[in-house]
Amino acid sequence: MHLIDLKAFLSELAENNNRAWFVMNKPRYDILRAEFVQLVSALITEIARFDPAIAGCDPKKALFRINRDMRFSHDKSPYKTTFSSSIVPNGRKKPSEGGGPAYYFQLDGNGRLFFACGEYMPPSDRLKAIRTHILNDSAGFQAVLADKKLKREFGSLQEEGKLQRPPKGFDASHALIEYIKFKNFMVWTEVQIEGWDGAQVQSTLLKAFQSAQPLVQWLRAA
Repeated sequence: MHLIDLKAFLSELAENNNRAWFVMNKPRYDILRAEFVQLVSALITEIARFDPAIAGCDPKKALFRINRDMRFSHDKSPYKTTFSSSIVPNGRKKPSEGGGPAYYFQLDGNGRLFFACGEYMPPSDRLKAIRTHILNDSAGFQAVLADKKLKREFGSLQEEGKLQRPPKGFDASHALIEYIKFKNFMVWTEVQIEGWDGAQVQSTLLKAFQSAQPLVQWLRAA
């Protein structure tokens, strides 16, 4: 994948986020998107070696559209300024559609590679199921948290949006109550990729995703 060209395109798009510019530069976008699909396809093939459930993921369905949904946003910029993908069984992205925990990554115009694994802001019924799974499989959850490879690649679970008080119906004295307060069950990090090529991006993602497979598998069991 031509990362220099992708970075240039996304950087220019951030400065010219309008339909006229995008239409004029659509041929560039089409080439870069095709290359991105190839990267995602290669990742799916390799991820399936340690997570067979991913084998059925359609790489095109795993890509996020570059068009922004502006219906409920004050920001009326029509296009996203990242190329991003969420790799899940069947290529679905939403838990309500059977997506569940994902292997996610995005590239931006500042030369950053952001990658994450797990579930971000799952809907209330799904969130309750995960919290209940913590109660029913505390040992398994703690084993995931203690996994050395996961901690080395990502650190701890992200606490964004964590509740101040225990959710209704859960014992405040439970040993894992601080995790039950979480609204995300996800790990993430980012790196600068100046001077990298597509092979380096792919190998970095595969190493990180494999380290997070126990978290993904545990969440699927919820």
